[in-house]
Amino acid sequence: MAIKGNSGETQRLVKAIVVLIRNTTWRCGALERAIVKHLHKKGTDFGKRGVPLNEMLQNFQVMKGKKRNEFLDAIRRLERRNIIRILKLGSP
Repeated sequence: MAIKGNSGETQRLVKAIVVLIRNTTWRCGALERAIVKHLHKKGTDFGKRGVPLNEMLQNFQVMKGKKRNEFLDAIRRLERRNIIRILKLGSP
């Protein structure tokens, strides 16, 4: 996690692909809704199935600081609720 200096997990998370499983935003916050909307928009019209997390960080302009941690927490909450799936790339 990105909390309390565990940067190894965060570095592995940034090298990941996010895949939308369900297009639902029931009981989600504004950031989660924006993430799901972004993934749905990328997946429509024969778009690519998954979106690299690094690309999403750049599109949402949250590359550093507190906003980045909030964004990564929102991604983890969506994964916990089985709305998205995070496919980690590279070594485990």
